[in-house]
Amino acid sequence: MNGGYFFYDSKHAVSPEELANLYRFTRWGKSRSLDDIARMLEGTSMCFSVRHDDLLVAFCRILTDFIYRASLWDIMVHPDHQGKKVGTSLLDYALGHPAIKHIPLIITYTSELASFLTPNGFVQKEGALMLLRRPIEYS
Repeated sequence: MNGGYFFYDSKHAVSPEELANLYRFTRWGKSRSLDDIARMLEGTSMCFSVRHDDLLVAFCRILTDFIYRASLWDIMVHPDHQGKKVGTSLLDYALGHPAIKHIPLIITYTSELASFLTPNGFVQKEGALMLLRRPIEYS
């Protein structure tokens, strides 16, 4: 895939403002503040993004120890670029990255993307335990 799409593997390739623009299209990230997004970027192991015409159009991030486990978060594709294989290409790019591709277990906690993730090798499993210290926005 190219079609004017450029892929990046650095948290420095995105700004909190650009991410806030993508989060506004999600059900769960609309209220994230710029300060919190900046702090989240600082603490994230790896960020993967896609640009088209120099605009951020897709993003995901991975938290990992780089050996045994990783978790995949915040998979987002701007609505204008959905259905064009941008999300699949981003996922392939992230999971095939040299720093990630040998990690045996990658987990994510989303039910709304199951139809997108299962064709890409993810399997739905029950049994996760969660400590929720404050409500997550679902508006």
